[in-house]
Amino acid sequence: MNKLINHLFKSTMVLCHRSHNAVINASAIAVKRDFHTTHTAQDLMEFFDDKKNWSETNIRVGRGWKLDELRIKSNTDLHKLWYVLLKERNMLYTMEHECKEQVKLFPNPERIDKVQESMNNIETVIKERNVAYYKLETGETGERPVEDVVSLIGLPEKYEKKEYPIPQFMNTRWVRTYLEHGYINSIAVKKFLRKYKEKQYNEERKARNRDYNHVQQLLKRFPDMDMEKLKTEYPSVDIEKAKRTKKARGHYFPKY
Repeated sequence: MNKLINHLFKSTMVLCHRSHNAVINASAIAVKRDFHTTHTAQDLMEFFDDKKNWSETNIRVGRGWKLDELRIKSNTDLHKLWYVLLKERNMLYTMEHECKEQVKLFPNPERIDKVQESMNNIETVIKERNVAYYKLETGETGERPVEDVVSLIGLPEKYEKKEYPIPQFMNTRWVRTYLEHGYINSIAVKKFLRKYKEKQYNEERKARNRDYNHVQQLLKRFPDMDMEKLKTEYPSVDIEKAKRTKKARGHYFPKY
């Protein structure tokens, strides 16, 4: 009986040892597999331009991406293009800062504007697709609601609604400061609005006088010009009144 128990114990230990070695070998093989799913990591030189462009004063580049070109691309392509442009923008900002540090001329600074224009166009295309999707699914745009409100200085502005922990009517601190005893009804805001409207009126008056004088000079230099075209170009100017002025007559006899 004891011999049988010893034999079973030894055979069990041998099987455990063999299975343990098999697991170790399999894990070693799995660890030794050399594969990855991402690109190799680059150094900080990715934030800088090619070294061959460091001494150049003029770098030939293309134009930005247009809306019509981006509308025909898939969402995956737009996602990839966004990160390519983001990487390019970071590189350009780094090169611009380095040129300022080295007191050198940054070549073709309009490259930053082209990259930013392309990124803005991508955002526009993505927004159009989101709006179209939400309108198709829910009948709404899916955008944050916007309403017309009065700012702290009494001027109208667009306000995007947000979520707050308490309702507006319960926020006594905001209501008293903003409406009851606050900035809209204060003397300073009323004085500012009065001066602001006066400034707007003066700017409109100067613009009308400027157009009126310009029309008089046009009538003086070109007495046979098309009056209908002139009225369309300057709708705020009384053409008949401008014709009767001395500045518009010039050196010819009027036909009225």
